[in-house]
This record gives sequence, C-alpha cells and structure tokens, in this order.
Amino acid sequence: MKGMKTLTQLNLKQLPFNFFKCGVTGWCLEVIFTSTESILRHDWRLMGQTSLLMFPIYGCGALLGPIGTIIDRWVTPGSGLVARKTELAIRHGFLYMVLIFVAEYFAGSLLRGGGMCPWDYTGRSTNIDGLIRLDFAPLWFATGLLFEQITKKKGG
Repeated sequence: MKGMKTLTQLNLKQLPFNFFKCGVTGWCLEVIFTSTESILRHDWRLMGQTSLLMFPIYGCGALLGPIGTIIDRWVTPGSGLVARKTELAIRHGFLYMVLIFVAEYFAGSLLRGGGMCPWDYTGRSTNIDGLIRLDFAPLWFATGLLFEQITKKKGG
C-alpha cells in the first residue's frame, strides 16, 4: 500500500505530458542559448540551433521532480521536519545538476558511439571527454529547477 501511495503522489500519470513539456522547453532553451552565443561571434542574425535527438534527452527532465521527491523522503523519512523553500531549491538544484551531467555524459557517449552526438565540447577548458562542460553547472542547476516547476502538479 505504501508503494501505491508513493506512485500516486509522484503523479506518474502525468509523466508523458511532462516528458513532452520538458522536451519542448529544452529545445527552446537550447535555441535561445545558441542564438545568444552568436553575439560573441558578431553574428547579428542570432541564429539558434538544436537537434531532434535532443527532444528525448530534455524530455527526461520530467523525471527530476519525482526523483527530488524520493530523495526528500529518504533524507527526512517520517521525521516531520520540513525544509524551507530555499533549502529545498538548493538541494534539488544540486541534485538535478548532477543528474543532468550524468545523463548528458551517458547520452553523449551512446550517441557518439553511433556517430550521432549533436554536441562536442572538445577544446573547451572545462570539458570532460568533450561530452560535458563543467562551466554549464549553473545552467543545469537552473534548468533542473525550471523542469521541476513546469512539471509540478497544479495545486501541489
């Protein structure tokens, strides 16, 4: 019974819709980010880009909120302690940032193996195997929190 309550509370029925929301949001964020990078190249057309392959990768952001909820229950099981919003945001932001880095590295490795990886950070000072950039940590921190917000159950 306890397991059923947990699944209901995590709102898994919404997972396909949340997957779609995170996929589209990720695409939009990537286009905005890559178009603003063009300013550094003095390309005032502000052309942004992404890949169809990125949709399911960003879509997995729908799992971040449920994972955060599980971690919260694990950290303070039945203690009745309630964390402040800022404490939760910091905890979740760091958790999501790490999970996004792991997912980016894993997905990039798989895609690179098939010759299809749409990103390559080789040559950047903070890259790891050309698959992740550690200087993106604040972006992934914020993106994880954004995905959590857009997938929250209304009224909850």
